[in-house]
Amino acid sequence: MELEFTPEERAFADEVRDFIAGHLPPDIAQRVEHDLHLERDDYMRWQQILGRRGWHAYTWPESQGGPGWSVIQRYLFETISGQMNCPTIQPFGPRMVGPVIYNFGNAQQQAQHLPGIRDSTVWWCQGYSEPASGSDLASLATRADDAGDHYVVNGQKIWTSYAHHADWMFCLVRTRRESRKQEGISFLLIDMRTPGIEVQPIPMLEGTHSFNAVFFTDVRVPKANLVGEEGQGWRYAKFLLEHERVENSNIGFSTFALRRLRRMAAAVQDRGRPLVEQPLFRARLARTEAQLKALEMTTLRALSSMGSGSSPGAGLASALKIRGTEIGQSLTELLFEAAGPLGQRLDPALAHGKGDLAGLDASLRGAPANYFWRRAMSIYGGSNEIQRNIVAKQVLGL
Repeated sequence: MELEFTPEERAFADEVRDFIAGHLPPDIAQRVEHDLHLERDDYMRWQQILGRRGWHAYTWPESQGGPGWSVIQRYLFETISGQMNCPTIQPFGPRMVGPVIYNFGNAQQQAQHLPGIRDSTVWWCQGYSEPASGSDLASLATRADDAGDHYVVNGQKIWTSYAHHADWMFCLVRTRRESRKQEGISFLLIDMRTPGIEVQPIPMLEGTHSFNAVFFTDVRVPKANLVGEEGQGWRYAKFLLEHERVENSNIGFSTFALRRLRRMAAAVQDRGRPLVEQPLFRARLARTEAQLKALEMTTLRALSSMGSGSSPGAGLASALKIRGTEIGQSLTELLFEAAGPLGQRLDPALAHGKGDLAGLDASLRGAPANYFWRRAMSIYGGSNEIQRNIVAKQVLGL
């Protein structure tokens, strides 16, 4: 099934393609083409180019300084970006904390933080998971004790994506002990330069560094950094998580990975024939592509709901997260298989951009690192097992 676009939507798609073709730095596009590890500068350069165009916060309404795009325009931007080797826009600012701030923050917080998110001059990270509070997030134990005009924060967060790059963190902390563990949680904005914050790297299996443990020891956070009401952080967290799990449908990544897989399968030879001509591989490729098309349609439904001002609902958001990560992992498995003998050895130097980055060989040698890294997809954003429980409760009434 293919979407039918209006003339205006096709013109918008052409505008996006022309802009990317004229402004995406070639060195970044080359690293993305082979799915290599990107550094902070790679992301920030591209996101600031988008920010100057007014497209970094592309999901925001015009009233908040966004472009006010329709659901279809967002979909076109994401899929075209995936097709043209653009880096994934880091979601922590524009897709996560930004909407929380402009929906629940006060005027001072909006004036302080929204411009830096729109322009991508500030990098945010998410302080949610803890060693004993991952999928059971409501049991978090990081404390924020009242000390007059500020809080004193003590505790630990873990699996904090890109905390080593971050300027600010949006963080869930416990400000009160209540009978229900969902109560007494507050939503704080924390400057990562504050004394008492320690970021420890968690190296990944394939040799890259994205995740971190973050320790807080008597960290003083002004009460002016409290978003909304004290003790209402769980409400804001649920709002954010529904948007995050729609984001975790990974349409942009899967579009890019499918394009890369087709290119590899056409070039790699298996017993004298292109791999794509092998019936079993071709059938698996076709099945995954059909699943991705169905996911795109369902994601559009969720985006349409969000665009009209309503919530997509926890059940649908969780279902998108499950299906999107499963499809993404299926594509990386097929890429790993397509790489054949050249893909059987981890090449950390290649992942970090060293060596020859040109041609099919780089994609083949990069397949193992890509495969191992994407194992995290079904865990981050709330493990898929927990998401199935949410679907069972919210949708099936079990």
